[in-house]
Amino acid sequence: MAAKSPHRPQCQEQQVGALLPLSRESVARTTLPGTLGAPAAARAFVRTALTGPGATAVLGPRPLGDRLTEDAVLLVSELVTNAVLHAGTEVEVVCRLRATPPGVVVEVMDLHPASAVYGGQGTRRRGRGLQLMGALAESWGVTYHRTRKAVWFRLDAARKGAGAEAVPGDTVGGEARFAKTLAPAAPARHRDGAAGWVDRGGPSFLAEASDLLAGQLDENMVAALAGQLLVPRLADWCAVWLSAEGRRLRLCRVWHSDERRNDALRLALESHPPPTGLDASGTPWPWPEPADSRGAGGAAVAFPLFAQGRSHGVLLLGRAGVPQLNEGVARLSGDVARRVAQAVATARRYTRQATISRALQRRQLPTSLAHIPGVDTAIVYEPHGEGQTVGGDFYDLFPMGRRRWCFLLGDVCGSDPEAMSVTGLARHLVRLLAREGHGAESVLSRLNQALLEEGAEAVAVGGEQARPRFLSLLYGELEPDPATGGAHCTLASAGHPLPLRLTADGSVVTTGSSQMLLGIDEDAEFHADTFDLALGETLLCVTDGVTERRSGNRQLDDDDGLADILRGCTGLGARAVAERVRRAAHDFGPEPIDDDLAVLVLEAVRA
Repeated sequence: MAAKSPHRPQCQEQQVGALLPLSRESVARTTLPGTLGAPAAARAFVRTALTGPGATAVLGPRPLGDRLTEDAVLLVSELVTNAVLHAGTEVEVVCRLRATPPGVVVEVMDLHPASAVYGGQGTRRRGRGLQLMGALAESWGVTYHRTRKAVWFRLDAARKGAGAEAVPGDTVGGEARFAKTLAPAAPARHRDGAAGWVDRGGPSFLAEASDLLAGQLDENMVAALAGQLLVPRLADWCAVWLSAEGRRLRLCRVWHSDERRNDALRLALESHPPPTGLDASGTPWPWPEPADSRGAGGAAVAFPLFAQGRSHGVLLLGRAGVPQLNEGVARLSGDVARRVAQAVATARRYTRQATISRALQRRQLPTSLAHIPGVDTAIVYEPHGEGQTVGGDFYDLFPMGRRRWCFLLGDVCGSDPEAMSVTGLARHLVRLLAREGHGAESVLSRLNQALLEEGAEAVAVGGEQARPRFLSLLYGELEPDPATGGAHCTLASAGHPLPLRLTADGSVVTTGSSQMLLGIDEDAEFHADTFDLALGETLLCVTDGVTERRSGNRQLDDDDGLADILRGCTGLGARAVAERVRRAAHDFGPEPIDDDLAVLVLEAVRA
C-alpha cells in the first residue's frame, strides 16, 4: 500500500528528430517532473523498458545483454540530470527498441530549446554526459525545435557485444570503459613530460578520479577503475591487491598498457605478494621482468591502501625506462592510492551493511512454499525499489497437521525498514496463532490487537511523529478432499483486495467480503467466509500493487479489469496464471511499477 505517484502527462507526439527509421520496434515513453528525483526515475524506466516484456516481444530470444542495458541506463541518467539542472523543465524520455539490427534509441527532451547542452570538452560547467555519449554511443545528436530540445543516442547490440572486456570474478560496467574519457590524458612521451602534465592536468585528473571512485559500491570495480585511471597516464602498468580474510592479500587486478602482457605480469606478481607496513609515500619495488618486453627495466613503487584505521590492500605501479618515479608523479600516484583506499573501505562497509540487510530481509519471507496434495500453487513476488529483496508485501503457505493448510497474502503500509519489520511480525504471529488452533476470525482479531499495541509502543518511544502501521491481510485455510477432488476453503479479508475465483465454465466471481484494515480499531470484529474450490477451479489472490497499477488516470482493476485478465486464463495452470497476471500488470502502463507486487494462485487439480 505504498503511496501512489500522481499522474504524469504523457506526450503523444511521435517525432524523434534525426533518428534512423526503424523496421520493427517497441516504443515506451514517460514524462518526468524537473526535480532531483527525475534521474532515478529515468534509470528505472529505461531498465524496465530494456528488460521487460516489450523487449522480449521485439527481440525474442536475443537479449540486449547487461552491458548495453547498463550503458543505456548510465547515459539516460546523465542526460536527464543535465536537463533538470540546466533546462529546469519537465523532461520526456522515449525508449525505442528495434529488432533489425538489434539495438535501442533513447531520446531525452526538455521544454527549454534555448538552453545549451553542457558536458562537452571545454565547457565551464561540470558534467560528463556528452563525453560519455562520445565514448559509449554508436551515434548521438541534438535536435532543436521551436518549443523543446531533444538529445538522443543510439546503442547497437551487435557492436556492444563485440570485443567486450571480461574481468574475472566481477562485472565491469560502463565506468571502466569510459574512465579515460573523464580525465585529461597525459602526453604520449610521459617519460620526460610527465612532470609538466602533473602540474597542469594533475588537479583536474585527481578531481575527476575522486568523483568516479566515490560513486562505486563494489571493491572489484574500484580496483578495475584504478587501473583504467593510472595506465597509461602515470604508469605503464599497475596492480591492485585487496586484503582478504586472515589478513591475506589477493591479486585482484592487473592492468598493462600492452594488454598482451597482462597474463605474464600477473603470474610474475602472484608469486611475490607485497608485505605489510609499506610507506604511505611509496615503497620501491623490484621490477618484474615480464613488465617490459625490451628488457630495459624501470621503476616500480608500492602504495598501501590504508583508510578508516585499517589496511585494505596495496597499489603497485611501474613505469618503464626510468630509474625512479618523478616526485610529482609519485605524489599524484599516492593521492590516487588514498582515494582508492577510501573507495574500497566505503564499498566494503556498504557490502557488509547490504549483506546484513539481505539476511534480515530473507527472514521476512518463507524459504519455500508447502506442497498441498490436490492443489497446485504459484507465487509471484516483486518488491519495489532497486536492490530490494523484501518490501511491504508478504506471503506464506504452511501446513497445519496432515489435512489442513493455511495461506496468507498481506501488505504493510509503507516500504521502509520499519514496514519490513512489521511483515516479519505479522507472518510469524499468524503462523503461531494458527498452530495454536485459532481460526481465521481469531487470527485476524489477535493480529489486529498486536499491531495496535506495537503502534502504541512506537508512539511512546518516538513521539507523535512515529507513524502507526496499518496492515491489509488475506488469510485462508484449505482442506483438500481426496475423494471428490477440490478443497474446502475458509477465507477472511481485512482491508485486502478480495480474491477472484475462476470456475470450470470460465466465469469469474469475487470471493469473500471486505472488512477493516488491521491496526486501526481495537473494537473491530472480523468474520470468515467458506466455499468449495471445485476441481479445475482457480483462486487468484493479489496485493494492491496489481489492482492499483496505473496508466494515466486509470487503474488496472477499473471496470473489473483484473477479472477480465483472469477470464482469459481459462485452461492455464497456476504458474501460467500467475505469470499472465504479472505480465499484464507490467504491460498496463508505460511507467515502471511504483509499488510492491505479489500474486498467489491456488488451483484445484487431481492429486
